Amino acid sequence: MRRSAVGIILVLWVAFCPGLLDRAHADVQYFPIPAISTSKNDGNDLGLIMPVLITGADGDLKYLVAPMLIHNSYVGLRGTINLFRYEPGGKQIKALASWSEKIEHKFLLSYVDPGFSNGRYSVEFSATNFKNATMRYFGLGPSTEKGDQTNYTASETRVNWRFGVYANEVTQIAVSQRLRIMQPIQPGAATMFPFSRDVFPQDPGMDGAAILGQRISFHYDTRNNLVTPTDGMALTAYAELNLNFHKGAEPLYSRYGLQITKMLASESKRAILVVHGELQATLGSDVPFYEQSSLGGQNNLRGFGMDRYIDKQLIAFSVEERIHILRTRLAGVVADFELTPFIDTGQVFNSFMDVSFKDYRITPGIGFRGIIRPNVVGRIDYGYSKEGGAIFAGLDFPY
Repeated sequence: MRRSAVGIILVLWVAFCPGLLDRAHADVQYFPIPAISTSKNDGNDLGLIMPVLITGADGDLKYLVAPMLIHNSYVGLRGTINLFRYEPGGKQIKALASWSEKIEHKFLLSYVDPGFSNGRYSVEFSATNFKNATMRYFGLGPSTEKGDQTNYTASETRVNWRFGVYANEVTQIAVSQRLRIMQPIQPGAATMFPFSRDVFPQDPGMDGAAILGQRISFHYDTRNNLVTPTDGMALTAYAELNLNFHKGAEPLYSRYGLQITKMLASESKRAILVVHGELQATLGSDVPFYEQSSLGGQNNLRGFGMDRYIDKQLIAFSVEERIHILRTRLAGVVADFELTPFIDTGQVFNSFMDVSFKDYRITPGIGFRGIIRPNVVGRIDYGYSKEGGAIFAGLDFPY
C-alpha cells in the first residue's frame, strides 16, 4: 500500500512538470524523484523512486519498471523493484521484490490473460511470499473501539490460480483454487500498540493456518474495458469451500459473495458516476480472523485502516464521481487525471439477525487518479471517519 502511494504521488507530480522529461529518449523515459508518503497503519516513508516507462512504436505503454529506495518509520530502509509488462488484450505480467531492514519482505509474481486462446478463456496465476509487520487487529464484531487496537506481523505464502470460460462476450463461468499458509502470529513493528496475540489469545487463527480453498464464480460484465472502464456494469457471484489443515482447527468453512458495480457516464464521459455494492457471508466455526469478512482499507470504508472491522458477514455500499480534470503527455504516453469525491458505508456482523442501522459506518472522502489507458491506473484516496483520516493508494480502481 505505502509502496504504491510513493510511486503514484510522484508520477502524478511529474505530470505537471514536463520539463523534467525533455532529456529522455523517445521510447524509454526515466526520471528520479524524491519519495514522500504517509499511511494510517504503515507509518511514514522518505526516499527515492526511479520510474522507467518503455513504450512501443504505437505509443502504448509496454513496460513500467520502478526501483525504489525508501526509509520507513517502522521497518527502516527498504529496497524494492517493481516490473510490469503490458500486452494487447489486457494481458499483464507483474513481478515485485522487496526487502526491509527490519522484519518485512515481499516477493510476488502474477500473470493475467483475460483473452487466452483467442478470447475463449480467461487465465490467472499468482504466487507471493511476504511479511507485513504493521498489521492491526481490534477484535471481532462491529462495535470494537479505537482503543482496542493491537499490532502483529503477518507472515504468509499464497498461491492462486483461476480459469474462466466465456459463455458469450459478457458472461463467464470460472473455477479457481487458492493455497494460503499463515505462520503463527508474531509481534509487529508498531510497538506502541499491544501484541495481538497477548490481547486476543483465544481468537481463531492466532496459531496460524494452512488453507486450501475452491471457488466457482459467475461473472456478467458489460464494461468497455477491464482495467480502465468508462461505462457498463459488472456483476460477480461466487461460492467457496475452504479446508483448514492446521492442527486443532475445525477444518471446513464456506464463503458466499455478491458484488455489483454500475457505471453511469455523461455524454462526454468527462464525469462518471460509479455505484458499488457488496454482500459477503462466511459460514463455519473456528474461521481464522484474517479469513473472515472485513471492512476498512483501500477498497471500502476508506476512512479506516485496513481490516478495521472483522466478522463473519458484511454489507458494503459505495458511490464515487470520477471527474476528468486534465489530459497531458507523461513520459511519451497520454495520461488522464481525475478528481473523485466518494462516500463509503457498510457494516460487519456475526449473523443476519444482528444487522442494525447503528452499526453502519460512513466515510466520505476524495480521490485523485492518474490513468494511462488502457492498462494503468494510479490512485490516491483520502477518507475521513470518526477515528480520523486515512490515506490509501493503489495501482487500480477500488471497484
